[in-house]
Amino acid sequence: MVADYFVAYAEKIAAPIRCGVEVREVVKNTGRPGFRVATSEGVIEANSVVAATGPFQCPVIPAVVPEDAGIMQIHSSAYRNPEQLPEGAVLVVGAGSSGVQIADELQRAGKRVYLSVGPHDRPPRSYRGRDFVWWLGVLGMWDSAAPGPGTEHVTIAVSGADGGHTVDFRRLAAAGMTLVGRTESYKDGVMHFATDLADNLAQGDANLLSVLDEADAYVVRNGLDLPEEPEARHIEPDPQCVTDPVLELNLAEAGITSILWATGFTLDYSWLKVDAFDEDGKPKHQRGISSEPGIYFLGLPWQSRRGSSFIWGVWHDARFLADHIATQRKYLAYSPSS
Repeated sequence: MVADYFVAYAEKIAAPIRCGVEVREVVKNTGRPGFRVATSEGVIEANSVVAATGPFQCPVIPAVVPEDAGIMQIHSSAYRNPEQLPEGAVLVVGAGSSGVQIADELQRAGKRVYLSVGPHDRPPRSYRGRDFVWWLGVLGMWDSAAPGPGTEHVTIAVSGADGGHTVDFRRLAAAGMTLVGRTESYKDGVMHFATDLADNLAQGDANLLSVLDEADAYVVRNGLDLPEEPEARHIEPDPQCVTDPVLELNLAEAGITSILWATGFTLDYSWLKVDAFDEDGKPKHQRGISSEPGIYFLGLPWQSRRGSSFIWGVWHDARFLADHIATQRKYLAYSPSS
C-alpha cells in the first residue's frame, strides 16, 4: 500500500523520478555556484541538493560480543524468518517495534527466547476504536515542536503484526519468554544485564496510561461518542523474571546459539562531501538548512517537529525547504535595472 501511495503521488505531480540511480558523490563546484553530483548514470549539475535519505542508513550492532565468540549475530534489518537462525535459544537485544515483533515470532516458532528490554514508550496500538496515529494527530503530538529532555530518540514498543496490537511484555513472559534488562557487557561467554528491567516496564506502563488519559480527556472535551475501553488499562502482575531478574547469563549454558540485535541505525552521509557536518558527522543545520549554502537535509528526527522523520509529517519540512530554495533562486536571478 505504501509503494502504491508513492507511485500515485509521483504520477499526480509528474515528478521526473529516476529509479535505481545511485548517488555516489556530491562535491561543491570550484569557482562557480552549485554542486557536481556523481551518479551510477552519469553526472548531474545542481544549484541545490536536498539530502532526503533520513536517519536510518547503517545498521548498528554494538561492539559487545566479539565476532569470534562462536555465536551467530544478526541485525534485525537482515532478519527474514526463524529458519535463518540455528537450532537453539536466541537472545533478542532491543525491545522496540522490530525487536518485540521478531521475538514474538521466534517464540511462536518454538524458539526459547530471551528479550533484553531497555527504556521505551509503550503506546496503545489503538484505543476506543481509533488508531494510535489518529490519536497522535488530534492530541497534537505529531506537531510537537521540540522533544523533552532526553527524548530526542525514544524507543517505541508497538506491534503491527496480525493487524496490530498493543505490546504487553508481561503477556510475552507468561507465554514463556524470559525478559532481561538492558544489555551492558559480555565476558568469557557470559552476558551481563542492567538492573533496570522493572523500572523500564513501569515507565512504559506510565507512557501507556498517560496517552489513555489524554485520549479520554479529549473525548469528554469534544463530546465524542467513542466506546469506552477499560480493559486497555489492565496491567498484569510482574512475572518472576521481573521480580527476580536475570542479571547475567551464560550463553552456552542457556543454549543460546544466536543473538539478534534490534539496536537501530546510524546516519551515513559519506557520499556528501561538503562542509555541513560537525566533528561527530552529524548534520549542522537549522530546520534542514545546512551550514553549507545550497545543501539541505530532510527527514531527520525532530527536524522541526515529532513527525519530521515520518512519511506523514515530512511535508511540513519539505514545504519549508522548497520555499527557501525558491527564494534563493530568485536572489540568484536578480539583475539590477538599467
